Amino acid sequence: MTPIEFFAAAFAVSLVAGLLGSLLGLGGGIIVIPALTLLLGVDIRFAIGASIVSVIATSSGAAAAYVRQRMTNLRVAMFLELATTTGAISGAYLAGLFSVRWLYLIFAVVMGYSALMMFRKRHSIIDSGAPVSALADRLKLHDTYYDEAERTDIDYKVARPQVGLGLMYIAGVVSGLLGIGSGALKVPAMDLAMRLPIKVSTATSNFMIGVTAAASAGVYFARGDINPFIAAPVAAGVLGGSTAGARVLGRINSSRVRAVFVIVLLWVSAQMLIKGL
Repeated sequence: MTPIEFFAAAFAVSLVAGLLGSLLGLGGGIIVIPALTLLLGVDIRFAIGASIVSVIATSSGAAAAYVRQRMTNLRVAMFLELATTTGAISGAYLAGLFSVRWLYLIFAVVMGYSALMMFRKRHSIIDSGAPVSALADRLKLHDTYYDEAERTDIDYKVARPQVGLGLMYIAGVVSGLLGIGSGALKVPAMDLAMRLPIKVSTATSNFMIGVTAAASAGVYFARGDINPFIAAPVAAGVLGGSTAGARVLGRINSSRVRAVFVIVLLWVSAQMLIKGL
């Protein structure tokens, strides 16, 4: 494959990854990494480095649109970033200690678990019976968003913020370790543990992933894992796809968002498990 062909292929794959990543709050890295390694033969460490850059691009492209649409819960995002940025730095350091085989296996397990958890709640739109949280009340984390598909304002209450904080540290570690933005863990954590609506979880995850990725990007750059020739088309493609995806999310039914989320995660998990074994 010539350099021009590689550049075009990486851009095309990243465009699709950015679109799906924006719709699902995954950051695009969950699709970019398997595509670069399985389809284009890129070393997984360079793929992770490029993904870290693309995750920042995704957040830049989609987060602003979601904030304008008032789907992002900024208070929740700022609260949870305390844990994700700390975890991202820890994960970036640990990435240098694991073998390539173990990175594939960890990736596969994380994706598979996230898919199963989301599948269990695939038909739910919002849980009105969320447990009361004094901390969430004190921090004023509860909010309202307008659902274009339902054509109504939806009020929701945030539950178990302490549990969410712990899960976000783990998500940050996974982000720094695998370069995926950890939306695959952030979205289920907010959706299942903190009882945020799936669209709010997705929008808030998109806002958070850029900050989380930026926290670990310096470690990857210093280690030489970010190759500009690979990272440039990936970042450009993901940015374009994520901007387009941000315009679509509000019009899609929530159960369909979950269904696509589960399918993408299961496929990626299976491919990476095969690669690791």
